[in-house]
Amino acid sequence: MSFHKDHWLLFSVTCFGFVGLSLIIGILPAKWVQDNAVPLPGMQPLTALEKQGLGVYVGEGCVACHTQQVRPLEMDAAFGRPSVPGDYAYVTPLGPWAPYAPAVLGSQRTGPDLTNAGRRQPSEVWQYLHLYDPRAVVPDSVMPAYPWLFDVVASAPEGATVVPVPAPYAPAEGVVVPNERGEALVAYLLSLKQAPLEAGDEHATAAGGSAANGADGLGAHAGGTR
Repeated sequence: MSFHKDHWLLFSVTCFGFVGLSLIIGILPAKWVQDNAVPLPGMQPLTALEKQGLGVYVGEGCVACHTQQVRPLEMDAAFGRPSVPGDYAYVTPLGPWAPYAPAVLGSQRTGPDLTNAGRRQPSEVWQYLHLYDPRAVVPDSVMPAYPWLFDVVASAPEGATVVPVPAPYAPAEGVVVPNERGEALVAYLLSLKQAPLEAGDEHATAAGGSAANGADGLGAHAGGTR
């Protein structure tokens, strides 16, 4: 019987071939990078709150519209220096039920790259406003609002951050304060800051130098908000 008429053989070869190529081309290289990435000098591990925020970031689907990978292209200069494996050394599994590091690199930019979100928009209040209703700070934004990351209360508890929502977007009564998940997400966003690369560093070579961006990787523009 010829190969193309033996359906079971054809299915088996196709199936195992697909699995084998996936392992060789995608899974094993990614696992190697995850296990061998060395943090850049000056990088700090995520705090417990920031790690919780990473979980919120993934759970809310932020990766569907935002990347965290700066390519060695002129059009990416506004987002920072080109990314290197060490940038993701502290992006670790979220728990025993998630044995692999979350895929924060993303593949689409409906919104801007967030690699340096903590440098480009370091204001905690701005981040809260942007999450509560993006149109409050970026009138033409297409980003959805995330009001469930906040509570509307008659008066803010002691120590809580009151979000100064402008009149057109504010609730009819009460004040807006972030809940635990909102605080965690903003803490994570503010932690997104590229570590500088020293001249001659092996990581700098891997990043292609990126002299146009400077050592801090901020580039020429601080905008790019969604």
